[in-house]
Amino acid sequence: MAEIKLIPLQSDDREQFILDNQEAFNYGALEEFGLRDNRFEEDGEIISRKTIEQSIDAGTAYRIVRDGQKVGGVIVKIDGDHGELEILFVSPKAHSKGIGYAAWCEVERMYPQVKAWSTITPYFEKRNIHFYVNRCGFHIVEFFNSHHPMTNEPDSSADEQFSDGMFRFEKCMQ
Repeated sequence: MAEIKLIPLQSDDREQFILDNQEAFNYGALEEFGLRDNRFEEDGEIISRKTIEQSIDAGTAYRIVRDGQKVGGVIVKIDGDHGELEILFVSPKAHSKGIGYAAWCEVERMYPQVKAWSTITPYFEKRNIHFYVNRCGFHIVEFFNSHHPMTNEPDSSADEQFSDGMFRFEKCMQ
């Protein structure tokens, strides 16, 4: 497993964190759909600045650091014994090195009180689906789509944006 550290996000790194996050999410969409994709939230971004900022402000953000280099980020929101994995991203340049899995293991270690974790990802992010199910032990428990919209999202444009599919995952800790 990759040797990583999770370092709390510093305010002077917030802008680069957002840009790095957008780069990682765009990479997955471009890999799947090419430049003709219409799934972008705003200004050619799969995940909007507003969405990332709301996640940072409502949760706890960390930089994933390997060998002194920033290679990704994680945002979690903890409410008692429930944890929400808001965002986890690894720089495309650092993919397939065990960094995401090592970061997830560190999150679990940091929050032993969490009995159930949840997260969501778009249907087209096959890499994410593989990661959450086959590597991290999550289970798909819900599929949001035009017939079953995400009704608890504060921004209804997210419902319209991903009406063609988002998976919700859960992981119950033993």
